[in-house]
Amino acid sequence: QVQLVESGGGLVQAGGSLRLSCAASGRVFSSYAMGWFRQAPGKEREFVASINSSGGNTYYADSVKGRFTISRDNAKNTVYLQMNSLKPEDTAVYYCAAGRIAIATMPNLYSYWGQGTQVTVSS
Repeated sequence: QVQLVESGGGLVQAGGSLRLSCAASGRVFSSYAMGWFRQAPGKEREFVASINSSGGNTYYADSVKGRFTISRDNAKNTVYLQMNSLKPEDTAVYYCAAGRIAIATMPNLYSYWGQGTQVTVSS
């Protein structure tokens, strides 16, 4: 069982930056690939970024590539999402997720989810 708690969301102007954190409970964090997803009002949940268990491989949605960076610290049981050059279309609730997979973009491949943190980007 893995419990995930996101933090770091907030209100930022377009062009600004935020760093999201996702703290995981349990001793097996380093066995899980981690992903970030987001869901805007009236839209489906969409993939943002993923990182494999060791942190050696990452994958990004085209919409955030070059602006967002996913990383993890297995000693701290934490995964991060550094978001730069934010745009109003990045406004959404951001969720982290954990799965015993290599790396994946499909939400149904992840077993555990956090409650989400709101990110609002004003124009």
